[in-house]
Amino acid sequence: MNWLKKLLPRRQALTPEQRAKNLIAAIDAGGLPLNAAVVNDIARTLGLEVSTRARQEDTIARIRMALKRLESQS
Repeated sequence: MNWLKKLLPRRQALTPEQRAKNLIAAIDAGGLPLNAAVVNDIARTLGLEVSTRARQEDTIARIRMALKRLESQS
């Protein structure tokens, strides 16, 4: 089994910001997020409080605003 691990490239874990950027890029390219739990998890890792009853569109809009704030701080 070790030989297989040597063949496969190691992937680094994505930062919360990178996960959010990937989500927004996929949505902007015409994709639709199918799993609301993933969207909520991304929002929570960015420090947002998200209700389980919140509309997915509202959560995505809040993620966009959080990314803009993070970019303006850099």
